[in-house]
Amino acid sequence: MLRLIERLGPIEANQATDTLTLPYEQRVLGRLKATSDGGQAMGLFLDRGPVLRDGEGLRAEGGEVVRIRAAVEPVVTARTGAGLPLARLAYHLGNRHVQLALGEDGQGGFVRFPPDHVLEALAERLGASLEHHQAPFDPEPGAYSHAQANAQAGEDHHHHHHGHAHDHAH
Repeated sequence: MLRLIERLGPIEANQATDTLTLPYEQRVLGRLKATSDGGQAMGLFLDRGPVLRDGEGLRAEGGEVVRIRAAVEPVVTARTGAGLPLARLAYHLGNRHVQLALGEDGQGGFVRFPPDHVLEALAERLGASLEHHQAPFDPEPGAYSHAQANAQAGEDHHHHHHGHAHDHAH
């Protein structure tokens, strides 16, 4: 079994000797046994941390490099008008603390999420049209993902301090 132990960040396809296609729910794990797209047994032995992103490279103990691919899986793509309607849709869905993929294509901007009847009803109430289909799900990494990755790598990071207790009225 090939033991994948190091995150390399985004790499080009020609830098890898094999690929490993995983659904989102498996790309959040630091420990996993899987079979590569080339048929090789592999194990992830990574520190917990950021989600494995589509196009990210992993190095094995022996130096081999494997590229991660986001699997095609069931998703809902919600579309609404550009500008404020799309911002409102992203805000209200994101306020539910779920993973969201944001993007745009030839049809305009969209918000994508795993099928969930509550989120779908909310999106429709906000005027979105929904498409249930199969596509890779590669959600936004989040505002603090860089700081978390740096902290896990042993780098310094800064906290927000302003010299008084946190009892602001919001």
